Amino acid sequence: MMIKDYLKNTIDNKWALGHFNFSEDDALRAIVESAAELKTPIFVGTSENERKHIGIKEAVALVKAFREEFGIPIFLNADHHKNFESVKEAIDAGYDAILADFSALPFEENVKMTRQSVEYAKSRNPDIIVEGELGYVRGESKIQTEVIEIKPEDLTKPEEAAQFVKETGVDLLAPAVGNIHGIVTNSPETIDVQRISDIKKAIGPDIYLVLHGGSGLSELEFKNAIEAGISMVHINTEIRVAFTESLRKTLEEMPEETTPYKVMSPSVDAMKKVIAEKLRIFGSVNRL
Repeated sequence: MMIKDYLKNTIDNKWALGHFNFSEDDALRAIVESAAELKTPIFVGTSENERKHIGIKEAVALVKAFREEFGIPIFLNADHHKNFESVKEAIDAGYDAILADFSALPFEENVKMTRQSVEYAKSRNPDIIVEGELGYVRGESKIQTEVIEIKPEDLTKPEEAAQFVKETGVDLLAPAVGNIHGIVTNSPETIDVQRISDIKKAIGPDIYLVLHGGSGLSELEFKNAIEAGISMVHINTEIRVAFTESLRKTLEEMPEETTPYKVMSPSVDAMKKVIAEKLRIFGSVNRL
């Protein structure tokens, strides 16, 4: 099945694809092993900085190798690429999906740059899918103790979403619906389910919605968002936290150990536990 076949199936059967970021081989293995055990297709992503760390060619080659080893659909996404050159590099390198994120620009500029990205991507690979972002999703992929205030003007308007997808030709849309990047400890994070539903109705059945900033949301919030029309959920901070907390504990408990894979193994298991929990919540188990 192609990416769009799975996306259509998410709407028909009310589930969501999981999207998890990686910058290390160990994190990628945790994601893929979890997906293989639960028999689900999976999206893996690298932000611009994660891509720089692991290497763009290396990311593509690793995903290809894991795809061949495990025999499941693994789709590689260029997550939050914020200038055309980096978008172009990911397309040329062989990524399966691109988030051309020009949401910080005024609406017309966002449309222009996203459309340029779509046109280039489809000219290079007709099967590639391109995501645009509209609205302002605040926060970063980390634990945030400061208060983050979501303003009404941050949120995506359904009528603008309809115009945006029509003028850009994107396959996916990342809206701002009360979500915040990272894990927040002192800020309210309430997903506007009605807004998701209204946006989905406005953009039509063939454009799919992506929920960013999934780390820290409750099971009920995820399920309500998926019921309203979300087809993919991004998780990053929660698996980063699982990795680093486990690593700190292991280093404390095994101060004499110098073999990297022995030190890292418990962290891979910790990530797998979080990933598997999310995939079950998303309803993506046994979707191959």
